[in-house]
Amino acid sequence: MRIVVHGQQAFGKSVLEALLERGEDVIAVYCAPEKEGQRVDPLKEAALAHHLPVYQPKSYRNKDVQAEFAALNADLCVMAYVTLIVPEDVLHAPTHGTIQYHPSLLPKHRGPSSINWPIIQGDTKTGLTIFWPDKGLDTGPILLTKEVEIQDTDTLGSLYFNHLFPMGVEAMLEAVDMVRDGTAPKIVQDESQATYESWCRKEDVQIDWNKPVQEVWNLIRGSDPQPGAWSPLNGQEVYLYDAKKHVGDTGGSPGQVTAVDANSFTVAAQGGAIEVIRVRPEGGRKVAAEEFISHIDLQPGAQFGA
Repeated sequence: MRIVVHGQQAFGKSVLEALLERGEDVIAVYCAPEKEGQRVDPLKEAALAHHLPVYQPKSYRNKDVQAEFAALNADLCVMAYVTLIVPEDVLHAPTHGTIQYHPSLLPKHRGPSSINWPIIQGDTKTGLTIFWPDKGLDTGPILLTKEVEIQDTDTLGSLYFNHLFPMGVEAMLEAVDMVRDGTAPKIVQDESQATYESWCRKEDVQIDWNKPVQEVWNLIRGSDPQPGAWSPLNGQEVYLYDAKKHVGDTGGSPGQVTAVDANSFTVAAQGGAIEVIRVRPEGGRKVAAEEFISHIDLQPGAQFGA
């Protein structure tokens, strides 16, 4: 099959390289245009290294862009991490259409931050979906799904890089084989089970230390490393990473620093506490808690929160 890879960043690069490694006929690569001063996309670098034509349109609504895509006479478009809206005329241009990766078990957690929200909401299971995109947002028929358990120690980073990323690459290859063999289903999504969340942004992840410690823990790990759960301390925003949960009475009121050790500090919540190993002060870079403690002379009794 003549395949177009459409994506960006490390995931797009890995999907492209996996397809090429097993001898697929990749005829072109589409990726997002770089902004001024931005480094070259890893997918673009990989495509150029393999002497593949690269296209970077700013919009797919342009008729010339659509005609250019159609002229490739592709059999399948593989979308690996795409953020631009792609109209159905483009999606349906290849002989077999387009398949897309989404890191949740659709129809749950449609939207752009679909790895953050299951952790923040306390889900114990998530996964990935390869689906046939349509004019809606993550609403097209499902080709295949893969499940993964969310461990209580998982963060956004660990869940993606240890599970959903490598599983996603393999699932893309499996889906391509199914399309080629004519065995790829188109299972209509159950709208009664659908959920949608928008971007997980800074305003969504301010910590309320009065919440139960499990909710605070879910918020911190579900936004580590991005956008980073945060809390005010002495009028400055402090972002918390590489944390640990402790359950039980810590002897402090919510938001109070109950312990300061050589490499960490501990903050009380309802029914437990959070031990913090790494932080990012407002306007600064990520540093070890040890450096942060020393810099501001953090002491037990200091108060996080409004």
